Amino acid sequence: MPPPEKSDPKGCSAWIITDGRAGMQTHCIGIAEKLGLVYDLKEIELRGFWKFLAPWGPAPFSDKLGHASGQFPKPWPDFAIASGRRAVPYIRSIRKLSEGKTFTIILQDPRSGAGSADLIWVPVHDRLRGHNVVTTLTAPHKFSPDYLAELRKSVPASIDALPHPRVAVIIGGQSASHNYDASTGRRLAGALKSIGGLGASLMITTSRRTPPAVIEEVKRETAGFPGIFFDGTGKNPYGDFLAHADTLVVTGDSVNMTGEACATGRPVYVFHPEGGSKKFDRFHQALEKAGITRRLPDNPDVLTEWTYEPVDAAAIIAEKIIEFWRKHQK
Repeated sequence: MPPPEKSDPKGCSAWIITDGRAGMQTHCIGIAEKLGLVYDLKEIELRGFWKFLAPWGPAPFSDKLGHASGQFPKPWPDFAIASGRRAVPYIRSIRKLSEGKTFTIILQDPRSGAGSADLIWVPVHDRLRGHNVVTTLTAPHKFSPDYLAELRKSVPASIDALPHPRVAVIIGGQSASHNYDASTGRRLAGALKSIGGLGASLMITTSRRTPPAVIEEVKRETAGFPGIFFDGTGKNPYGDFLAHADTLVVTGDSVNMTGEACATGRPVYVFHPEGGSKKFDRFHQALEKAGITRRLPDNPDVLTEWTYEPVDAAAIIAEKIIEFWRKHQK
């Protein structure tokens, strides 16, 4: 007899398949945790011929999908969630080898069509559409309104000591689309200096992509103001920065960081570094049109307050996954 149908995926098994990049894992973990799945992280690496075939080909034979000696042994999981072009062959292969028993999900455009998985999520600024394609303004992550509300129940002493308004500053860095040259560093540091001059305290965190010269410029121009500058040592205060900020400033080179800021329901200013792309332009224009973000002036003379419903992309996507998964079981 076939196993009874479940109406709630909580406790179901899942494989999360990515090439290990943090942004992709963040998307997948956000969804898995929202669904209550028990998940294993599977990091893959495609080389040579197999890398060339992705996303259209199968998973490499050497990975022995379904074999006890490989990274993907049976039994097949209830769910397989992947992000990134290189992970798509694994989803396609698992879907076939499990004879459809594993519900397959791809986060981000697979570049191989909407039929590559049972459900696909893309941000609204991407072009892919289909009956099984879900779109949201921002990307999924773990910083849900409930998660942030839990963090707000206690304020770390280092943050509690800071005067209001507390401004969280989330800085990205160099990428294929955006350039952090000396001019960008000066503009960003100058804008933060102006915010500090308004009486705000600054809770600043950078990323691995932030050029050292930009970090030093920002440190120099904000040194005279109350605040916290997280340099990567000790406990990461990122979640607490999000939870306890009155206002946020985020650099526009990261869809993930911008989306996490928009989960707070607090005003989000976006600093735009040099460069960009049409895709990023569509993303930021959509958020501005929805009244969620505003462009950061080079020399802010006031911190404006505005409100919006916190953006919880993971909840929207999870709801759609459950709907499709229930149909899939029948």
